[in-house]
Amino acid sequence: MEYLELDFKISPVQPASDILIAELGELGFESFVENDEGLIAYVQKDLFNLQAMEEIYLFTTKEHQISWTSKTVVQQNWNAEWEKSFKPILVQDKCLVRAPFHEQQNVTYDIVIEPKMSFGTGHHETTFMMLSHILENDFKGKSVLDMGCGTGVLAILAEKCGATTLEAIDIDNWCYVNSLENVERNNCHHIEVKEGDASLLGETKFDVILANINRNILLKDIETYVSCLKKDGALFLSGFYLEDLEMISAKCIEFGLQFEKNLEKNNWVAAKYVF
Repeated sequence: MEYLELDFKISPVQPASDILIAELGELGFESFVENDEGLIAYVQKDLFNLQAMEEIYLFTTKEHQISWTSKTVVQQNWNAEWEKSFKPILVQDKCLVRAPFHEQQNVTYDIVIEPKMSFGTGHHETTFMMLSHILENDFKGKSVLDMGCGTGVLAILAEKCGATTLEAIDIDNWCYVNSLENVERNNCHHIEVKEGDASLLGETKFDVILANINRNILLKDIETYVSCLKKDGALFLSGFYLEDLEMISAKCIEFGLQFEKNLEKNNWVAAKYVF
């Protein structure tokens, strides 16, 4: 499978870079590497839609200057690309997310992730905050659903924190395969990885649902998530901006949830809702 690597130069970089990631994510882009000049984004070559990209907000506003170049990369070349920039991430001095080539450190939870083209290493604000939520809440003996699992890192930490029954679901085949690899790499034995979307959810009820996707998918699927949540369960949502929190909360309240708290990092939000 061939991918396009698009190198975006953005001025000023923030918050435009974060906005561009969100917009490109809705166009099928799978992975992003941020840098001082902007970001590098990856999309399957046969899914790239130039017209749709040029119609997104950041290309139509004059608030930012954006230029880009592209080149074709084959799937196996991704390892060399992310290894150049992937540094270990320490969350709350308890959880280290690292690559196989990083040295192990003395932390409570050591997670080894080889992300390849998948989203979810802890570098992005949304993943970092969702990992923080897991560390701040009791997962012992809980059943957990990780929607849009990416690398599987959230489900992996949830199991390490005591969750006993877990499902990790992603619609992208690459993420599905990568999650299987990372689950095995971290010696997790209670995570079932599935390929698909919210339509896979049946009558199974969960104590905790984690969904780090994007605003539009969350708004569409919140009703389904609530139907799969046990009494006194918790729903953690991320992948949206602070200005979207009111809209997300209104949808959760519509289906019987109550807002409890949210974390915020660089205008990104990760919120907790409970029955």
